Order: sequence, then structure tokens, then C-alpha cells
Amino acid sequence: MKVSNKNLPLDTITLGGGCYWCVEAVYENLQGVEKVVSGFAGGKVENPSYEEVCTGKTGHAEMVCVEFDSSKISYQRLLKEFWEMHDPTSLNKQGGDIGTQYRSAIFTTTSDQLELAQKTRQVYNDA
Repeated sequence: MKVSNKNLPLDTITLGGGCYWCVEAVYENLQGVEKVVSGFAGGKVENPSYEEVCTGKTGHAEMVCVEFDSSKISYQRLLKEFWEMHDPTSLNKQGGDIGTQYRSAIFTTTSDQLELAQKTRQVYNDA
């Protein structure tokens, strides 16, 4: 059982790296991650069904919202896992999953998160 300090708010980041169940499984096993919720983001239809998203017409990507305790795991560590668990250069495809919903995406909650996401993206692009 994970125990968090309920007196401190958790940080969040929303990530898309292919099939959300695969991404979810990676983050659920990291110490300091308190909650991972799968869903859809980035589209133009409110509350789409899985079937609607799979048509490619809603514009959504499969995403996970990761709530984490930054005193136990760093945002940079979460980004490292993100960049290394999938191929962000593979357009709309991860492994056997093909479709616009499987694109790579990061939705940040602060300007500091955005800046670090962009910096780490550049590091992995250069590698």
C-alpha cells in the first residue's frame, strides 16, 4: 500500500506514449507515484468513448495523468521513464498500436514542467 503525506498536495503531469495501459503499468510501479489514471486528452469532443477515439476523428490521444509526490520522485525521473519507454519519433504508432490516439504528448501543469520537458526532449533528440 502506498502512503502519501496528505498535508502536501501532489504534483501532476499528463503523458501520452502509446497505449495508455502500457504507460500506466510503468508509472504504477515507481515509488513516489501515488496515482495513475488513464483517459483521453487533446481532442475536440467532450467525453468521447473509446470507440469514438479509435476512429481518429475526435483528435484525442490516449493519456495517463500521473499524480506524484515530488519529495519521493522527481519530475525529471518521470520524464526519463517517458522518453525511454516509447519511441516519440514514431508518428501515431507504438509497437503494434497504430492510430492518431497513440501519439506522443506531454501536458504540463507549470511553466517549470514545460521548460524541463522541452529540455529533456532536446537531450533525447540529440542522442
